Amino acid sequence: MAPAVEAVKKEGGSFQKVPALNERILSSMSRRSVAAHPWHDLEIGPGAPTIFNCVIEIPRGSKVKYELDKKTGLIKVDRVLYSSVVYPHNYGFIPRTLCDDSDPLDVLVIMQEPVIPGCFLRAKAIGLMPMIDQGEADDKIIAVCADDPEYKHYNDIKELPPHRLAEIRRFFEDYKKNENKRLL
Repeated sequence: MAPAVEAVKKEGGSFQKVPALNERILSSMSRRSVAAHPWHDLEIGPGAPTIFNCVIEIPRGSKVKYELDKKTGLIKVDRVLYSSVVYPHNYGFIPRTLCDDSDPLDVLVIMQEPVIPGCFLRAKAIGLMPMIDQGEADDKIIAVCADDPEYKHYNDIKELPPHRLAEIRRFFEDYKKNENKRLL
């Protein structure tokens, strides 16, 4: 039996035969496509360590903790945070890094707007929040978006307005307390 075909009108009035929609769908499903893995395949960036790429897992303002599924490279829902804690800024990881907890290095990126989970952006480290998770170092890099005109001029965490620094510290204190983890 011959595969079903459809006649599609081309520009200029002539018709072209193409496989029917169901044939096109089946054909695309049978082709193997390979997506890049954000942890292993994304470059850290040519400007590292000053300016580096990072993958955002959690948007600013979210109570949902998303995280990278190490096997598939997709962003999955890990859990909903306890109490009224929300992420004060976009949160993610730096590709091609590894911490003591066998996860990539975490980064909190200060910028004006929340961004979607799974996107990557250029960031500039301005500080470090040392933390312990289940007895292992789980430090958090504090960064600004290198392409955000409101924040890109910051070079050190001490330059942030005091309330912004207090907001970040308070988030990690509350988050770790609710998760039974420790902030140093």
